Amino acid sequence: MAQFFIHRPIFAWVIALVIMLAGIITLTKMPVAQYPTIAPPTVTISATYPGASAQTVENTVTQIIEQQMNGLDGLRYISSNSAGNGQASINLNFAQGIDPDIAQVQVQNKLQSATALLPADVQRQGVKVTKSGASFLQVIAFYSPDNSLSASDIKDYVNSNISEPLSRVAGVGELQVFGGSYAMRIWLDPAKLTSFNLTPNDVATAIRAQNSQVAVGQLGGAPSTAGQVLNATVNAQTMLQTPEQFKNIFLKNTSGGAQVRLGDVARVELGSDNYQFDSKFNGSPAGGVAIKLATGANALDTAAAVEKRLSELRHNYPSGLKDKLAYDTTPFIRLSIESVVHTLIEAVVLVFIVMFLFLQNWRATIIPTLAVLMCAEKTGGFNLVNYRHSSGVYHEQETEDLHRRI
Repeated sequence: MAQFFIHRPIFAWVIALVIMLAGIITLTKMPVAQYPTIAPPTVTISATYPGASAQTVENTVTQIIEQQMNGLDGLRYISSNSAGNGQASINLNFAQGIDPDIAQVQVQNKLQSATALLPADVQRQGVKVTKSGASFLQVIAFYSPDNSLSASDIKDYVNSNISEPLSRVAGVGELQVFGGSYAMRIWLDPAKLTSFNLTPNDVATAIRAQNSQVAVGQLGGAPSTAGQVLNATVNAQTMLQTPEQFKNIFLKNTSGGAQVRLGDVARVELGSDNYQFDSKFNGSPAGGVAIKLATGANALDTAAAVEKRLSELRHNYPSGLKDKLAYDTTPFIRLSIESVVHTLIEAVVLVFIVMFLFLQNWRATIIPTLAVLMCAEKTGGFNLVNYRHSSGVYHEQETEDLHRRI
């Protein structure tokens, strides 16, 4: 075989150039991430049962969903977690080589049969299915340096105006907001409830009945009488908006004919629907957004797209709100790529110099230089993958320490 190419140098040149071009084209199409997808595909199901204990979540949510996840193609095992704050998380791990998109579709189809068996509160909260990576690509902090905005104000703005546009950015697999939106907080007084012979269930029933959206109808709608010229839609105030309106919710009549309202047995205030996160940035109240990379997405392109979208959203920020990139893994990726490129250039230059000094022939120097160029590309790419592979394993074992080093 060697003699064949020695006697046909032009043919050898053509093959070398074709291989080099193919390598360059392939190099530009490779996904870029801090850690490669060496782990088998994983699909996560998340559900929330407000106010439920861990045992209740396990019996009424987690087990119900797990029982319906049989018969999935390539499913290896299921792991789940039921927390005391009402959160349920079910991780479905599939065999290596299974398409994550197909796995997610199959899980969603199986989940449809389990949704009807879940409690009504869980169905209202919604059940989410994701297939993003386990580690964060970026964490963006939103804060008020002059303390003109409270933590609840910032978190509500992030949930209402920031999270949805960022979640639609290409390459973003999942977006987690550290904090909740505005919510009406009703703090019941047990002593007053007992004095009026009321229970929390009575209060919840009254709130649901008097705080609902009602379609009133129309005046003069079809079919109408002859000569009818007026057609108007009737609007009624239905959903309550202020604490004062909630305080006026009617609960019951006493034996003496007095009316008992919500303000008589509870303290009503506007707060947050989620107090699980208390986030600050440099001592200022803040809200955070964590971004996870989608499977196979380019980390550098995704980070650039997120920054571009944020630059567009900054024009609508309320006065006193700023954002800052609190955690970012892309510098590590850029340094890894630069290291490979430097190694490639150094190898080619050294081979060219050594070959020319010893052979003193341009043709004899260029041919092995091109061959080394192709070998250097393959070797550099292999080293980068291996380095990421070892970093990925280390990240799984020592996450916090690696974050501090970065």
